[in-house]
Amino acid sequence: MLNHTKKIKEIYEDIQRKLFYMIPEKWEKLYLYSSVLDEPDKEGKTGELFFYYIPKGIFKKKPVNVYEIPARFNLDENQYLKLVQLLYMKIKELRKEFRKSERREIWTNLNLSIQNLKFKVEYDYTDLTQSDFSSYERHVIWRHENLGIGEEQVSKEDKEILKRYYLGAKTLVRKEHYDSGIYIKDIENVIAYSTQSYSSMQEEKEEVIEKQEKKRKNQLLLSKEEVEKMKDK
Repeated sequence: MLNHTKKIKEIYEDIQRKLFYMIPEKWEKLYLYSSVLDEPDKEGKTGELFFYYIPKGIFKKKPVNVYEIPARFNLDENQYLKLVQLLYMKIKELRKEFRKSERREIWTNLNLSIQNLKFKVEYDYTDLTQSDFSSYERHVIWRHENLGIGEEQVSKEDKEILKRYYLGAKTLVRKEHYDSGIYIKDIENVIAYSTQSYSSMQEEKEEVIEKQEKKRKNQLLLSKEEVEKMKDK
């Protein structure tokens, strides 16, 4: 059984805070996957992170990929990806804390979900360096299992991945679970920090510069007038 220390619960809270901040609209459900590798794989990767959320609404909404958010809401992509990186660093910190308190093998990847005021994490101990599937293929399988994206909704290549997955031998994998109520809600989200397009931001910047320049010229003009008055005296 995993030892959930005070520090680990604080990290859970911070992860929730970051996720609530990163989603610019009201939502009902969120599903996240992340892996952390002790050694880079053959492609030089040290792990992966992605999450999808289901927007809130009367009608059924399609899951939104975290990496689609900048274009969807006119956010600066580079700045937003920094938020994704900070989230991943926090998950790496979570694993590091578990390693401190555990004397046995450590988990390699996790599935996290938030819905119905519940926060759940499933820890998986699969050795991903020995996986029969690539990172992309695992992503396809994960979407199928967690988001219900079936064969009729994916490309021909992705259908083959799912077929190979179901035809393959299933091995018993060690998993552990944790769930609790949501630690934090009602936090200001990323939409507050920039909802404008680059061109709009540039227009505002130019307008401010123009006003500053006009003010400076008026001050110079006023100074010249004062000098002339002093000459007349």
